[in-house]
Amino acid sequence: MSRFWSRLTHDLTPYVPGEQPRMADLVKLNTNEHPLGPSPRVLEAIRQEATDALRLYPDPLATALRAALASYHRVRPEQVFVGNGSDEVLAHTFAALLKHDAPLLFPDITYSFYPVYCRLFGIACEAVPLDQAMRVRVADYRRPAGAIIVPNPNAPTGIALSRDEIAALLDEHPDAPVVIDEAYVDFGAETAIPLVASHDNLLVVQTMSKSRALAGLRVGYAIGDAGLIEALTRVKDSFNSYPLGRPAQAGAIASLEDEAWFQQSRLAVIEGRERMNSGLEQLGFEVLPSSANFVFARHPAHDGAALATALRQRAVIVRHFTAPRISDYLRMTVGSDEQIDRLFSALSQILGRDRRAG
Repeated sequence: MSRFWSRLTHDLTPYVPGEQPRMADLVKLNTNEHPLGPSPRVLEAIRQEATDALRLYPDPLATALRAALASYHRVRPEQVFVGNGSDEVLAHTFAALLKHDAPLLFPDITYSFYPVYCRLFGIACEAVPLDQAMRVRVADYRRPAGAIIVPNPNAPTGIALSRDEIAALLDEHPDAPVVIDEAYVDFGAETAIPLVASHDNLLVVQTMSKSRALAGLRVGYAIGDAGLIEALTRVKDSFNSYPLGRPAQAGAIASLEDEAWFQQSRLAVIEGRERMNSGLEQLGFEVLPSSANFVFARHPAHDGAALATALRQRAVIVRHFTAPRISDYLRMTVGSDEQIDRLFSALSQILGRDRRAG
């Protein structure tokens, strides 16, 4: 009953995740899940954890996983933090690093969890508009900032900054923490992790949910200066000192050990994205240049919400946003070849029907 809620709870407007519908013969292209399964080595590692040892708590420091991530990214273990998906890592980051006297800056069109976290933690924030091409412009961040967070590639646009642009952003704000949220970086962008060595104000957040097909395992991590990582750990240990279970830690390590699967499946998604780009353009869509595992597109002759509804009627689910600048865009996950075929078929029916009606 809401009469028992705190004032904070009343004031919150929670983040709304992508729908997980239960429909027959569904083509689900709304939550950026990987079209392929995880590495077989991951599945085997998880099975091996299904023993009597599950009665025991996991390693609260995730020592082996942090060591594996440090080796993979060529940093030190004390520069690595892990959590239940990148959303939890981001929550700890907002609490530990992003609340200052000057406002937190982030793009006006971006991951919609950011303003939710700001309300939750009482962080003053300022949205910096994307330019007319829906791009983040580093020059627009030349203003007072307590901290900065930018996804790279951005979501839902999919457009990426270069590493040089991120370095420029860091150099212009040496006294403010800068977080680069790299949930989709493996699909075509440059990671900022090499900049950590020369920038003690940089924190890079990644996830295993997207490019490693482990959304159901919930493993995210951050890499940065040891001082930043210590701040995250202090918050974690004040909230949940055992964030990752034994199966999650084992599965994540196994994923890092199967580089061949990672590269093969990553490239398959990139090829699927280029096929989607081409097919959508042939259907008359304007498609933004994506470096993610989704495309963000609009049709100049059709309302975005109406298109999303018409697709749903054909058991194809995509993501539609109501924000004014992007209300005619659809975010469509790169699916399997069969799913992409179904998407094109449904869109062809919708657009062909509308042309005939006109």
